[in-house]
Amino acid sequence: KHILNAQVSIRSPCCKKWFDCAQCHAESEKHVLLQRTEMTFACKKCKKCFRKETQDWDESDEYCPHCDNHFVIDAKEPKAMLQVEGEDVRVDARMLKDDRVKGQDQIASIFDIGDDTADRLG
Repeated sequence: KHILNAQVSIRSPCCKKWFDCAQCHAESEKHVLLQRTEMTFACKKCKKCFRKETQDWDESDEYCPHCDNHFVIDAKEPKAMLQVEGEDVRVDARMLKDDRVKGQDQIASIFDIGDDTADRLG
């Protein structure tokens, strides 16, 4: 919700729930986020959990130990914008024409031999 490209979920030490960021925790919980030096992560790529000590953090700690997914990246946050309805094809896919879909009269099967088959067979 706040970070569009979140690569891991973080388990909060206070309520033992999973969140993508500290803002998500602040919105859904009434208590303050408890901060510790050891953090528990869940990789969204391989779905495995791991722990990292944040006191002595180095460059190798920026990767998932199971799948080497780089999870420390610049956050992409959603931006507020106004758009004309129907411009985004993800919202209204009826605007797109799929060239792979043929009409009902053009559907071919393995049993159709066609008109020019005799010429090709010899």
